[in-house]
Amino acid sequence: MNRKAIIPALAVLYVLTAVMFQNSCANTTQAPSGGKKDTIPPVIVNINPLPGAVNVPTHKTSIRFYFDEYIVVKNPKNIFLSPPMAKAPKYKIKGKSLLVYFDSDLDSNTTYTLDISDAIADNRESNMYPGYSLVFSTGSQIDSMVVTGTVRDCNTLQPINGATVMLYKDLSDSAVLKTTPNAAVKTDKWGFFAIRNVANTPYRLYAIVDDMGNNKYDAESDKIAFYDTIITPTMVARDDLPELLKYDMEDTVHCRARKSEYELYMFRDEYSKQSVKNRERTGDRTAFVSFMAPDAKIDSLWIRNIPQNKLIMQFNPTRDSLLIWVNDRRRPLDTLHLFVDYLKTDTTGALVPSTEHFRLARPGGKYRRPAASTLKHDDTLCKLKLTAEPSNVERKGFSLTFDYPIIKEGFDKMTLTSINPRQQKKSVQFTVEPDSLDLRHYSIKIAEKMQVGYDYILKLPHREFRDMNGYYNDSTEFKVALPKDDNLSLMQFNLQNVKCRYIVDLLTEKMDKVLDSYSVTADGPVTFPYLKAGKYCIRLTQDLNGNGRVDTGNLMAHRQPEKVKFYTLRDGNNVITIKEGTEMEQNLDVEKLFEK
Repeated sequence: MNRKAIIPALAVLYVLTAVMFQNSCANTTQAPSGGKKDTIPPVIVNINPLPGAVNVPTHKTSIRFYFDEYIVVKNPKNIFLSPPMAKAPKYKIKGKSLLVYFDSDLDSNTTYTLDISDAIADNRESNMYPGYSLVFSTGSQIDSMVVTGTVRDCNTLQPINGATVMLYKDLSDSAVLKTTPNAAVKTDKWGFFAIRNVANTPYRLYAIVDDMGNNKYDAESDKIAFYDTIITPTMVARDDLPELLKYDMEDTVHCRARKSEYELYMFRDEYSKQSVKNRERTGDRTAFVSFMAPDAKIDSLWIRNIPQNKLIMQFNPTRDSLLIWVNDRRRPLDTLHLFVDYLKTDTTGALVPSTEHFRLARPGGKYRRPAASTLKHDDTLCKLKLTAEPSNVERKGFSLTFDYPIIKEGFDKMTLTSINPRQQKKSVQFTVEPDSLDLRHYSIKIAEKMQVGYDYILKLPHREFRDMNGYYNDSTEFKVALPKDDNLSLMQFNLQNVKCRYIVDLLTEKMDKVLDSYSVTADGPVTFPYLKAGKYCIRLTQDLNGNGRVDTGNLMAHRQPEKVKFYTLRDGNNVITIKEGTEMEQNLDVEKLFEK
């Protein structure tokens, strides 16, 4: 059954009913013994001032809600006033009533909405009151327009509960950073919002996860979503408007039927002010520099008394952190004098050339050459990690990662051998692919079709690789075989109408982990083999800049996060259930999917 807000006309009837029956209960603060458990939420029986009241005083304003039973406030943050003030509303419980009041005066000639959804419960069984929104004005009239929409996570498209959605009459880009909004509301469990009784005027529309609770966007802590263009409300508020009614959140039919005018996608903003964030020396010959914002523009970087050709450097994929290795066998310096010449944000917000000098002391103090007797065998090895995953070795091959950059390569000395079920050995061809993002990582891929039941052994001979410390590798090998469990399953999607680069991810049911990933630029099959029975999701990201990663948005640059879609079943569910030993094949029109 739907639980709607109690309309004002019924308030007097509830008051009379409460008076008639007030003597029928001996103890209204405890549940009667031996009776059925109370499952009915509290009910509002009166409000002062009444809904729709005008010319409400601005000084020492208070709102009192009268309930039919004793109540408690479960979620104080959900007592929410729009437009919000600098400080959140305060409250007191008096008998069966809730008194809401404010630290400062209200603005004159302003329409206010006080919402108490998911804030109140009865005192006995903690049955939550679904909610109510009281509209009143400190002027002579009530604003009449409504803005509705939904806020979703940009990566999972899941609705965000409790986000603060805000309207600004100030249309400048910086308004959300400097001032509180002209109207605001919290999203419900469906991510849905309805900002009611606002003026018929243009607005900027934002949503934030307000960690600071100040109804203002804090770029360093909050997530944000924004609508690309200026909006003007078109929907008129009515008491019977479905979008303004308070529904049980389990009422799927009615919650989904509400009209959502605007879709907002929440993301973690790229910090736009560029400067050096941190720098640290991590070893005798290693250090790093990190930056406040991505895509750091470095003109030059050097270390005093170290030749430039002795420095090895590598940015991370987002170019906000730089690893530095000193490829010099001489005695390490106790202090590295690091100079970074880069574009830094000045006080006006412009990027200007800047040179900064950092002193990086050696960890552990001054250098002392370790005695040969104290060195262990592992201390003098070129350290590496060789692995392979049976479920994706056909596509990704073996993974070979060194702790330090290598200066002598022995890939031609490696051997790859297959052993069939009869224990017959055979030499197998392979290819070596350096990682474009990590100079210490290589993929060793098998150059022929792999066979189920065969073992594949990759071997790195002794002393064929040497790292920048002058250390050689120990003999290492790794064995892998294709899974041969008949209970494993396969999913294949035949992509059609691929017009740009897309990232196709296989996710867990909760969408919190990427199990496998493809980057595709043309029509063709995308296959996820050797899957255990379970539940999965398929996510496609429109990688328009072709950098092979899912990019977040940027508020000041008016750039939305890269567009994401999920493969959806006919019933609208994003979760795919895979049974044991099955093969699923589907055609997927990518262009049509992203047009929805």
